[in-house]
Amino acid sequence: MFWQEDRDEDKPFVVPDDIVDVNFRVDCRALPLDHAHALSSALLAALPWLAEEPRAGIHLIHGAESGNGWMRPEDVENALLHLSRRTRMTLRLPRERVEDAEALVGQVLDIDGHRLRVGESSVKKLSPLSTLFARHVVVDPAHDEQAFLQAVAGEIQALGVPVTKLMPGKSHAFRMPDGVVHTRSVMIADLDPEHAVRLQEEGIGPMRKMGCGLFIPHKGIKAVNAKG
Repeated sequence: MFWQEDRDEDKPFVVPDDIVDVNFRVDCRALPLDHAHALSSALLAALPWLAEEPRAGIHLIHGAESGNGWMRPEDVENALLHLSRRTRMTLRLPRERVEDAEALVGQVLDIDGHRLRVGESSVKKLSPLSTLFARHVVVDPAHDEQAFLQAVAGEIQALGVPVTKLMPGKSHAFRMPDGVVHTRSVMIADLDPEHAVRLQEEGIGPMRKMGCGLFIPHKGIKAVNAKG
């Protein structure tokens, strides 16, 4: 008798839960659009261990004005994000840190003078979708678009993730105590599920605790192109 089991690649991909997104309900009327430093500082003070987790990240909070994250208001310095009951605050964490993060529930954080009460949490696995984007990737302001894309592609390929379709988006500047940090959004498409999850697990570039270099699923690159 000759008997051969199905090959591994023929089996459905199961998303691992080594790294997950922990979503917290929030009670907060509004936040500054540029809240990266304030949110990071508040969370690192509430969860001191977070600073020592190399694979942890803090997603910035987004309201209705953010749309799908590709377009941003122009008046960054003075703009506010008006939040709804559907708004969530999200931490990307190793699975073993989820219980530790529950210490946030019930706390009130001061985000640049705005009170944010943290509510109940839920855990979500990373997405196997083929199109991902990062709202903010730290960029050298001296680099043009092509240099930015080459740098991003190099970092992604270093993770063992092939790059076939990469698209830059809007530029942004964060005010930090030490000066301005420049970022740009980027989208990557045509990923297989395993590579999509790996890119979300690892991220690229610095400042993960301030919302940079973190990839999330997107409905597709065609929809972005349609916006002109």
